[in-house]
Amino acid sequence: MVWRARIGYFIRTYGLGTAGAITALSILSHEKSKDKNVAYSAKREWSYSFEPSVKWDYNWDRREPENLVKPSKQNTEKDPDTVANELKSKTATATRHLLLIRHGQYNRHDIDIGRFLTKLGQEQADITGRRLKDLNLPYTVFISSTMTRAKETADIIHKHVPHLSIQRNDLLREGEPIPPEPASAHWRPEVAQFYKEGARIEAAFRKYFHRAEPDQTEDSYEIIVCHANVIRYFVCRALQFPPEGWRRMSLANGSITYLVIRPSGQVHIKTLGESWHMPVDKVTYT
Repeated sequence: MVWRARIGYFIRTYGLGTAGAITALSILSHEKSKDKNVAYSAKREWSYSFEPSVKWDYNWDRREPENLVKPSKQNTEKDPDTVANELKSKTATATRHLLLIRHGQYNRHDIDIGRFLTKLGQEQADITGRRLKDLNLPYTVFISSTMTRAKETADIIHKHVPHLSIQRNDLLREGEPIPPEPASAHWRPEVAQFYKEGARIEAAFRKYFHRAEPDQTEDSYEIIVCHANVIRYFVCRALQFPPEGWRRMSLANGSITYLVIRPSGQVHIKTLGESWHMPVDKVTYT
């Protein structure tokens, strides 16, 4: 293959050792990135002067193969085939499907335990559970926030996908991810809240948003029940949009936001806050 010959050229010509082999991998990654853009470039041949204002970062999750290959401690040259095999062993082949569910309508209260689902919120969760069942996807993972309204929503949905066990994670709790732009006239949390909650929500993004592990052979379909602020921030980060724009979106209670992470590092959104499965008189945003 062309890229394998290219690695061999650098190793043979410059007598590269382990460090050189890793450098060659970086060069290979650059070539791969260019290859990924071939189809895109072909579509814009109508204007060779056009350059996108923002280019897609394929290594946004730091899972490009060369990032996962550790250099050998021995300063020995690597055969091009060895380098190529190492790279192949670290290359993702499966696609991850993430279905983000916002909890149902809940009661307003000063403390979390009092913020339980209303009767309508319970109905919304049940309707969303039926929708997920009707989609008939091979769900592999079910995760929820540990806040009361999210746990109750997940428990109701679970009745429709009983083969899954529910995992709970504090990282998915509601919070203030980053100061929004434009700023809200009526909603102004303390700066310390963004500093504290933003780090946690970003940690949740890094935990759940990344391409499949190299040893994952089948596509995965994961259900994550959490909160509007968290989901909106995730969407901005995953699509490489400015994260400060997260408040420009609205998500209905019980809505489904569906994102796909390809092995190449590309991310696509299938639905954003889909609530068409909900009867009109049961759609709420509180």
